[in-house]
Amino acid sequence: MRQRLRTAQAPTPSGSVRTTSGIVDRHDEAVSATRLLMLGLVRSFGRTNGYQVRRELLSWNADRWGNVNPGSIYHALKQLRGNGLLRTVDEPARQSGRRSEGIYEITEDGETEFLRLLRAALIEVDDPHSGELEAAISFLPNLPAEESAALLRQRLTKLQQRRRTLAADVEQLPGWGKPAQVGELYRLWHGQTDAEIRWLRELIGRIETSAS
Repeated sequence: MRQRLRTAQAPTPSGSVRTTSGIVDRHDEAVSATRLLMLGLVRSFGRTNGYQVRRELLSWNADRWGNVNPGSIYHALKQLRGNGLLRTVDEPARQSGRRSEGIYEITEDGETEFLRLLRAALIEVDDPHSGELEAAISFLPNLPAEESAALLRQRLTKLQQRRRTLAADVEQLPGWGKPAQVGELYRLWHGQTDAEIRWLRELIGRIETSAS
């Protein structure tokens, strides 16, 4: 009889979410990143349609880093409208190929939600692969430079705490009795956190210099 192999549960970086099945659940983070991108683009265009939003997101390669499914963009816009964050404008529908396009603009509630998501994404460090930070950086000019720098400094503080925790974990690896590959995960996360801290300090410096 073949023995069933037990899958080792690799740890997650500090702040990540793990379900009872042992799999990191990034659904909420992916939804937030998509919502931020959609609201931000409609806000930037003023009035736009699904075709323009899709074209812009693909030009940013957001399908690679932002958890955006190009085929679901039209549905996402309708969902945001249903939630009262977007509204359709009484203009003649535009034609893009075979699809008739409604015209969207952001509502007051959508504006509030966009700014909330933007600020939260700049601060939170829970999941480095959610696409939220990349989405937030795309819309960084929508905040005053002073506020952007202050929010990013909050992120920096959290990352520095994560780096200290990971550094302590790496030092304890020899006594844990864990497989070598698990130790490499901690070293990877420590290196990634260190790299983001360096980039973040430089970004804050550039923001403050441009604002002076």
